[in-house]
Amino acid sequence: MLNGKVIVVTGGSGGIGSAICKELAKLGGCIAIHYKSDYKSANDLKNYIKENYGYADIFKADIKDRKQVDQMMETIYNSFGRIDYLVNNAGIAQIKPFMDITVDDWDAMIDTNLKGLFNCTQSALKYMLSKKSGVIVNISSIWGIRGASCEVHYSAAKGGIISFTKALAKELGPSNIRINCIAPGVVDTDMNKYLSSDVKEDLVSKTSLGRLGTPIEIAKAVSFLLSDEASFITGQVLTIDGGFI
Repeated sequence: MLNGKVIVVTGGSGGIGSAICKELAKLGGCIAIHYKSDYKSANDLKNYIKENYGYADIFKADIKDRKQVDQMMETIYNSFGRIDYLVNNAGIAQIKPFMDITVDDWDAMIDTNLKGLFNCTQSALKYMLSKKSGVIVNISSIWGIRGASCEVHYSAAKGGIISFTKALAKELGPSNIRINCIAPGVVDTDMNKYLSSDVKEDLVSKTSLGRLGTPIEIAKAVSFLLSDEASFITGQVLTIDGGFI
């Protein structure tokens, strides 16, 4: 399905990111795994993919820093010969009452989750626009749709990703480049391990399917949106939340 396609996955060594990388590699993609600091996890993932599926390599950058992002994309292009697809998965989260959010908290959230996405998208598009071909999938959150108490800065950033996706899809359509967004519900990853058992039980009780999501369920949705089977889908938000909202 993705034979030979070069796919950049930001935040590729995390829970959802690693599942995305493995699924896309299984389908024949050549995976450029981005990481910021966790070299071991990224390198282990690279070796796993190379041993089981095909080709992958790792690339380090702080996505808040445009210079680092441009250098990373150039290195990926020089290594693989092209960039076909981009999955903007990297992000951070924080639970904090609004009045306790500091300026540094706000800046870190917006700079990573929204500015970082802008940096990676604009940088990767340089290699897609010349071919008039490409697909981008952005990872948002149900909190970007509904909003979450004590996660105002996170919700604002994830809501921005949704609007970003819808607006850019209109602009990129004439260039035959599709861009869509996935809004996961509560997924069972390390990012959510800090939640107490009571909070998890409450979230599960509010989910129609009665459980948390899994990273592979997000990964399979990403693979669909990247595939030719989704060739007439752009500017859309796919909510994968087990019926939570």
